[in-house]
Amino acid sequence: MAAVAPYSIPFQASTHSMDLIPKPSIALFSLKFSSNARRRLPVYAQTAHGDKQNHHLLSVSDPPLAATRPKVKRHTISVFVGDESGMINRIAGVFARRGYNIESLAVGLNRDKALFTIVVSGTERVLQQVMEQLQKLVNVLKVEDISKEPQVERELMLIKINADPKYRAEVVMLDSLDVMWLVDIFRAKIVDISDHSLTIEVTGDPGKMVAVQRNLSKFGIREIARTGKIALRREKMGESAPFWRFSAASYPDLEATRPVDTISRTITETPIGGSDTSAGGDVYPVESSDISVNQVLDAHWGVLNDEDTTGLRSHTLFLVVNDAPGVLNLVTGVFARRGYNIQSLAVGHAEVEGHSRITTVVPGTDESIRKLVQQLYKLVDVHEVRDLTHLPFAERELMLIKIAVNAAARRNVLDIASIFRAKAVDVSGHTITLELTGDLDKMVALQRLLEPYGICEVARTGRLALIRESGVDSRYLRGYSYPL
Repeated sequence: MAAVAPYSIPFQASTHSMDLIPKPSIALFSLKFSSNARRRLPVYAQTAHGDKQNHHLLSVSDPPLAATRPKVKRHTISVFVGDESGMINRIAGVFARRGYNIESLAVGLNRDKALFTIVVSGTERVLQQVMEQLQKLVNVLKVEDISKEPQVERELMLIKINADPKYRAEVVMLDSLDVMWLVDIFRAKIVDISDHSLTIEVTGDPGKMVAVQRNLSKFGIREIARTGKIALRREKMGESAPFWRFSAASYPDLEATRPVDTISRTITETPIGGSDTSAGGDVYPVESSDISVNQVLDAHWGVLNDEDTTGLRSHTLFLVVNDAPGVLNLVTGVFARRGYNIQSLAVGHAEVEGHSRITTVVPGTDESIRKLVQQLYKLVDVHEVRDLTHLPFAERELMLIKIAVNAAARRNVLDIASIFRAKAVDVSGHTITLELTGDLDKMVALQRLLEPYGICEVARTGRLALIRESGVDSRYLRGYSYPL
């Protein structure tokens, strides 16, 4: 019995007090916890006799929160879809249901395709989940995050400022020291001038937009219409580039090796599902999918400038709404529930902090659009809705277009670009990326002239519109000869 006593006494004492547990048992007990717990327990055992045991435990074991918390970054997501009624509402709903506030949205639309460029802030993991949800939507062809790749990014902004009488001489004269100097420094253009206001068009990256707005704020900003950011990848040099050897058959050195069609470049025709007809079992081939590999939008997106026999025409609307998560989903839901097909959409920050301006083009009759405006006014987050169709307004769009060219055809493409006052923003050994601003007719004319060379990608914003304070409507001036 004497031999059993040394072992029985610690066992009985351990059921009453933790202070009597032998030190070796702490090491065995710590093996059941995670790696963080294993780091804490040795420190706790060494300082158990002190008065500051909790202080040592927290200061040694707990890492800073900044080191473990995932970083929130701004992401640029490109979504290429087959356009149909309600598609914008479905895509906006994916972000709204997860509490994301879309910071920037640019939508290039045509009759059967659309390219969304969306800028949101979030962690890598959550953004990956959102992209997976977008890919599950019907008619979504391609979703990718281009934030980490070298890219050409552009925005378009129309800004209307006050032209007080004390500045009027400086505004009108080309040698002014204030407004005209700023316009020239930022390579902007004046699109409308009146007795009390001046409307300026400027393109550039988001940093340039902020600088322009800050420098012109001293004159008094009346209105701002701004698109979201559009982006195209900067092309790599060499044969590893995505569009290497993608060119037009008119090039003598590439005519014999042209692999695919120069405009659409569709996927090789194979049965859906990739099954081999020579394999055993019953095989039922269906028609191949004609999903375009390249993000090439048609030149004309179907705007109706003139009324038809039923009074149907494209109406240009602008809305001033709260800059909050889910607002875009609510607005586009009004269009979707009533069967309206949005032909153009541009969303950007407004002149007032916390507000956003939405510019959209919707086909309909005057009576149907009037009822639509009344429904939009019922939304809590909508501050102003206005139909600009029957008013003189300045309209602009922005397009980035990537053309496949070699050294022999580069000069021809640049000559065409100079006629339309387009700027080359990226050049590689086999492509040129051009930037162009103007109305729809100008976009259509340039894209159709460049189609024979081979169009790789097209990114386009929707229409921006601001009322012309001068009252000049260029539509009524066409067709009339100038007096000699």
